[in-house]
Amino acid sequence: MIRTLVADDDPFIRESLRLILGTMADIGVAGVCADGQEAVRFVREHPGEVDVVLMDVRMPVCDGVEGTRLIRETAPDVKVLILTTFDDDEYIVKALKYGAGGYLLKNVPPDTIAEGIRAVHAGHTLMHPDVARKLAGMLHAGGSGAGEAAPSGRKRLADFGLTDTEQRIVRKIADGLSNREIAQSLFLSEGTVKNYITEILGKLELRDRTQIAIFYLREIAE
Repeated sequence: MIRTLVADDDPFIRESLRLILGTMADIGVAGVCADGQEAVRFVREHPGEVDVVLMDVRMPVCDGVEGTRLIRETAPDVKVLILTTFDDDEYIVKALKYGAGGYLLKNVPPDTIAEGIRAVHAGHTLMHPDVARKLAGMLHAGGSGAGEAAPSGRKRLADFGLTDTEQRIVRKIADGLSNREIAQSLFLSEGTVKNYITEILGKLELRDRTQIAIFYLREIAE
């Protein structure tokens, strides 16, 4: 059972998500909160009782970005899935940097929300490809300057000792693909992909898939 905490300032959405998620056999609703501050308090007061926080971005008192930062500092094992709109660029970037496991665009079908929760809980990075590309362009434009930029994404990744296959996997992680989807697209077994990701994490000195995606979007994307 994936214990999920819902944080949204709209009471109708909160209760709708509670009812929808309550119908899923493998997902349980640990509680609902009206803002990020309440979510942080709930996680702190119920240690070990929340697996995933479904977090709205735009909330009063404490928005989803700050809520994500505080939750990840308080309980690093708790995953955060952001609910957002296509135009929330800066919110998404900050939330990912603070450790969000990914994001869903609002108004997606209930089954998509459930699949997103399962994916983030399993350690996958969940990013809509269209939004990921938009973020990549924005992050690259706001980087450290042309003088420090590599001539191309491929060379920059190669500078970190990544093989051709590892570079392709990094790019697909940044596009939001799961291990299974990466395996299918590269004609590899899922276990082989996992082994590659372990090697990539070691070479880049990163902790998880989300950090790989952020690293690529911030440092590599053309």
